[in-house]
Amino acid sequence: MSYRQGETKSRDSRFLHRRSNLVRKERIMSGYTKEELDGLREFYRDSLLEDTLKFWLPRGIDEEHGGYLLMRDRDGSLIDDDKSVWFQGRFSSILGNLYNHVEAREEWLSGAKAGVDFLREHCFDKDGQMFFMMTREGKPLRKRRYFFSEAFAIAAFAQYAKATDDAALAQEARDLFRRCSEYADGSRPLPAKYTGERPAKGLGVPMIFLNVAQTLCDTVGCEFAASQIDSYIAQIEDCVDDEFKCVWECTDPDGKMIDHLQERTITPGHAIEGAWFILHEAKRRGGDARLEKLGLKMLDYSWEQGWDKEFGGIIYFVDPTGKPVMEYWQDMKFWWPQNEAVIATLLAYTMTGDPKYAEWHKMIHSYAHEHFHDKEHGEWFGYLHRDGRVSTAMKGNHYKGPFHLPRMQTYCWQLLEEHLAK
Repeated sequence: MSYRQGETKSRDSRFLHRRSNLVRKERIMSGYTKEELDGLREFYRDSLLEDTLKFWLPRGIDEEHGGYLLMRDRDGSLIDDDKSVWFQGRFSSILGNLYNHVEAREEWLSGAKAGVDFLREHCFDKDGQMFFMMTREGKPLRKRRYFFSEAFAIAAFAQYAKATDDAALAQEARDLFRRCSEYADGSRPLPAKYTGERPAKGLGVPMIFLNVAQTLCDTVGCEFAASQIDSYIAQIEDCVDDEFKCVWECTDPDGKMIDHLQERTITPGHAIEGAWFILHEAKRRGGDARLEKLGLKMLDYSWEQGWDKEFGGIIYFVDPTGKPVMEYWQDMKFWWPQNEAVIATLLAYTMTGDPKYAEWHKMIHSYAHEHFHDKEHGEWFGYLHRDGRVSTAMKGNHYKGPFHLPRMQTYCWQLLEEHLAK
């Protein structure tokens, strides 16, 4: 769907006007009116196109060495020219998705190409595994013992292959997905991080690769990825605990709690992200009551565990047993759990009509845009103290950059376009 420019307004006055009219309306357990949803649709669209993307483009493109320069201070100035491999894939996939599903803008296509080319030329080691961090010129700095660099590269390759009808690149994406499946099942072993003394299985790999499989199937198609989706969902479901009403980051091989400090620690934002991946899969299937119930349960449990009833927002770590959490940043507010909660609550509301999810969406939308959005320079701060004070004003580093926020804005905009067209 093409974006049509509306009446020109200043960015800050538009956001402040919409916040006062949309975000700060407090009503007990009420749903959204069509007018309010239409306002939210415009808000997410304009926040993406007139704020977030304008912060990152064109300054984020490295015209000299390719790829992206994304480690940025509050005002967009460069603070480090190293390149996160995650974000070469992540930003490329964001731009490719925009080109494929919003508007065929040359800026987005050429931007997506910059990430794909850098990944293919520099980011694979001789053993086929990807690096984690590169110099600006593309020399490897660090390699890790997991395969999330590959996950984001698959999404980038798939989106760009769809945009350009590149059959060879599409096959690269499928082959890389299969390779990652071999990493996951152990048939292609990676260096071990832990001994086998306390066996465990985790949420992260099946959750991320559920979303990667969805992207691969919906762009260039992949029968093998489609065949893995039910297995990923089953592995995610094993992490859902009805006794403690939470979603564990890891469990023992039987899906039970591992009663130790690190293993008891949950990340509500991570589980909320997984919840909306499950709900999205229910939508992809044209409606699936079992998956919808699972996704809603994950959202319900994680909201209750993660929402800060004193200061608002989703906190980072929780121990569902009530014991102290080891990590010192456990009660901080990071940007990305708020992004995932905005998507999950809006998706849950549009799928069910339950006013509870509309109310939760109002709460998280209001909190996030009031506290994280930088009204002076655009984009979002990444890290707040529990009480909402900004911890650091940087906009990009090894882990933060143009991914969770523009994905939230794009998904919510397109979701509301679809919902309001019914």
